[in-house]
Amino acid sequence: MKIYITSVFVDDQQKAFAFYTETLGFMKKHDVPMGEFRWLTLVSPGDPDGPQLLLEPATHPAVPAYRAALKADGIPLASFQVENLDAEHERLSRAGVRFPQPPCDAGEVRMAVLDDTCGNLVQLVEPVGA
Repeated sequence: MKIYITSVFVDDQQKAFAFYTETLGFMKKHDVPMGEFRWLTLVSPGDPDGPQLLLEPATHPAVPAYRAALKADGIPLASFQVENLDAEHERLSRAGVRFPQPPCDAGEVRMAVLDDTCGNLVQLVEPVGA
């Protein structure tokens, strides 16, 4: 068994698409109209056949309270691995991305948390230990 698709809830699919592709660097995999919304998935450029990230419309009634509680507690909704956390932090900060948690050591990883501008906190992780 392996991860096929995972999702992040977003307030606005087009805004999220721009942030996740233009700012973070993901690539579009699928963009299928589905009524008012789209089946909009992204992949990592280095793994185009790997797991997909679905930009899921945050329309379910339970989503706003769930995301607000996570954000208030500083809990990321998603976690992405990077090769060099300090370089990514610098690149994204220059692009205007806000980091409520700057890079820090956390056991066998270095981590930081960014605000995706779409209602979520996202963790960036760089493995550093075995």
